[in-house]
Amino acid sequence: MSAISARSSAPDGGQDGFAAWLVRDREDRRKGERTRIDLLVAGAELLAIAPLDRLTVAALCKAAGVAHGTFYLYFSDRNALAGALLSAFVDHVQGRMRAAARSPGDAARNTTAAYMDLFEKNPGLMKCLVVGLDAFPEARAAFQRLNHEWVLTVVRATQRRAGDAARPEDDLMRRAYALGGMVDQYLTALFITEDPWVGALSQDRDALLETLTDLWKRGMAS
Repeated sequence: MSAISARSSAPDGGQDGFAAWLVRDREDRRKGERTRIDLLVAGAELLAIAPLDRLTVAALCKAAGVAHGTFYLYFSDRNALAGALLSAFVDHVQGRMRAAARSPGDAARNTTAAYMDLFEKNPGLMKCLVVGLDAFPEARAAFQRLNHEWVLTVVRATQRRAGDAARPEDDLMRRAYALGGMVDQYLTALFITEDPWVGALSQDRDALLETLTDLWKRGMAS
């Protein structure tokens, strides 16, 4: 088993984990493409234990098992890697959310559960997206893309359900943005800043899931 294959067995390297998603077709790629994937996986692993502004090219190369100069064959600097990594993570999040929405049962509950799971298993990457850093505009742009595309998905689903009774689209968009921000703030306090009071209120995960799902349903109701 290669080092990268072994990484897919890590906590978030299960069948639906981001590391497994990154390496899903690695062995079918050319050597250069495999090295690029290895650097992205190394970035994801490092961001799980250190903030984005401490990410260094030296640390990335050591984690990926490549020479320092090799890094610059694929990325101009650490910001370029961060942008590529976060863009890939956004694609992974969207894929998980869409799959959850198509699963049997309550779509709002399923997608909320999937988002909570992503937040819990990828706090470093989610922190980069939700909190953002001025020095890394790529992170900010990636999160804005994720946010906007998901808001559009929620609004279109609401319009299909409500038909002619649906609220005006601008109103639905504002509601979806506001609700998404509320959920992000709560999950940031729970999984990133580890607010003790929020943590104490969130011991019962099923109850938390029901609360967040109820907020979405009531907020988007016509």
